[in-house]
Amino acid sequence: MPQTYQQYLQEHREQHLKELFDILKIPSISSLSEYKEDVRNAAEWLKAELEKTGMEHAEVMKTKGHPVVYADWLHADGKPTVLIYGHYDVQPVDPLNLWESDPFQPEIRDDKIYARGVSDDKGQIFMHVKAIDAFLQTDGKLPVNIKVLFEGEEEIGSPHLPAFVEEHKDLLAADLIVISDTGMPEKDKPTICYGLRGLCGLQINVKGATSDLHSGEYGGGVQNAATALVELLASFHDRDGKVLVEGFYDKVEELTAEEKEAFAKLQVDEEKLRKQLGVPELFGEKGYSYTERTSVRPTLEINGMQSGFTGEGLKTVLPSEAFAKMTCRLVPKQDPYEILELLKKHIHAHTPKGVTVTVTEFDKGYPYVTPLDHPAIQAAGRAYEKVYQVPVTYTRGGGSIPIVAAFDNILKLPVVLMGFALPTENAHAPNEHFHLENFGKGLETICAYWNELQTLIFS
Repeated sequence: MPQTYQQYLQEHREQHLKELFDILKIPSISSLSEYKEDVRNAAEWLKAELEKTGMEHAEVMKTKGHPVVYADWLHADGKPTVLIYGHYDVQPVDPLNLWESDPFQPEIRDDKIYARGVSDDKGQIFMHVKAIDAFLQTDGKLPVNIKVLFEGEEEIGSPHLPAFVEEHKDLLAADLIVISDTGMPEKDKPTICYGLRGLCGLQINVKGATSDLHSGEYGGGVQNAATALVELLASFHDRDGKVLVEGFYDKVEELTAEEKEAFAKLQVDEEKLRKQLGVPELFGEKGYSYTERTSVRPTLEINGMQSGFTGEGLKTVLPSEAFAKMTCRLVPKQDPYEILELLKKHIHAHTPKGVTVTVTEFDKGYPYVTPLDHPAIQAAGRAYEKVYQVPVTYTRGGGSIPIVAAFDNILKLPVVLMGFALPTENAHAPNEHFHLENFGKGLETICAYWNELQTLIFS
């Protein structure tokens, strides 16, 4: 009797974990120039691994920054073509002293793999590679046509990928895109993410006097840049967290009845969450649940502030300069460029007396949503339920993957976000880890999804 993919995955589990450890050991930190060669090494490792599984046309392809890895297998005549996207670059590891083990020497503790990038996103793209391997080693073929695109710049905003996608539209043509760079809200609660919020960011620079001033001699007669910044920042929200920027909510659409029902089924225990976060109460826009506020409502957050003397002891000065960094998470129909213009207009209208204010713009990314009832989304739900044996839930992600909107704009394809990470796994933080249970079940879910997709017809 021929071996099934489930049997193959079980029998080769230890080998697969060893192979995963090999790529986790490569410090592919895209934001730091001293790791440029390591990023390239990770790309070459993936190319070799894809070739080993039986994928064809594997290639490390140049961009104006770090390279991308492409491969395909296109012999499933009449079946859908899936483009799998993920990233092999990782965040820096600072502060290193908070890691309990070397971030680039993977360890298994308490049924979790500890290493930088294991949850975000090396572990999840590796699962796709091994799912392909399982089918090709047991059936000798894949249920669907598959193209793979792994990039090395996601952690720095994918600055060069849109141009690459535009240039290679024919190469990347498919029926849908599958991305595993999201997660599940909690253990044993599989969730399909069918949308992501967009992003825009800026820095507010407040300038007062030509230099810091003695607070005894000048206090009360000259505007304090720090005070002016605080006044300006306070103008952005009401006491319940609603954004007061004129026009900010004009294009925001309310949830459909079907979406509201899906969000209600998530059943987030807000009291448990409150205790876990260590806050006296949760906070946010009135009239919406915590889940809705953190996924389908737009936000404006202060990410950091700096001004004046912050060392030990006291220095009695009037700071001459102050700045704050801010980001907005945006929902469908909100344009990041339009929102930035509204923010700048608000800043100009609310600039306190006695200072000048300038604005520096940062990242911009569009929101994205695939209709909840899309056949590719529903097929993903069936695959999760077959493996996890519990009803799947549906949500939109509160974070942003800017390249998703670029894929939508350039390739015009539905995007399915199939994540297996958990929010407690310290992505971007010390002691990042990934649960072995989701590594195993995730592999089976991906395989089940390819089987589900082979019967779908895409117009």
